[in-house]
Amino acid sequence: MQMKAFDAHDHDGCINAGIVAAERHCAQHALQFTPVRRRVLEILLSDHKALGAYDILEHLRTDGLGSQPPVAYRALDFLVTHGFAHRIERLNAFIACSHGEDAHTPAFLICRVCKRVTEAETDPSTSELARAAKRAGFVIERTVREAEGLCPSCAEVSRA
Repeated sequence: MQMKAFDAHDHDGCINAGIVAAERHCAQHALQFTPVRRRVLEILLSDHKALGAYDILEHLRTDGLGSQPPVAYRALDFLVTHGFAHRIERLNAFIACSHGEDAHTPAFLICRVCKRVTEAETDPSTSELARAAKRAGFVIERTVREAEGLCPSCAEVSRA
């Protein structure tokens, strides 16, 4: 089964759905969804590649929304804190959350060739790590799962 990020599709749908969900969540929780936060989320939703803060800052600078790193970092912090985006630790970059307002434990599949990233759902309660933690009496609060490899398109090209 291919993941949406690895399939050809209309990114406008991703952008619109993500922005609508963020607006609704912010309205329900009395959070300010500022023009900069909105634009950063649009940038992250526009393609399924992880972007670094300085990549995002370049977009903001072009749009006239700020040129100093704290502008991008504050917006990214807000988006990550409220579940609209995730930090991809391996890449020191960010990607829009593709699971909306659902509570989830994501795993990230990173294509080393085209740099696309997709978010997959995992069940942490059934993992080897969960079993080891349970045996040790350890309570897991956060996990980071990232895998690097080839997306279906890049794998096809490499086989040819």
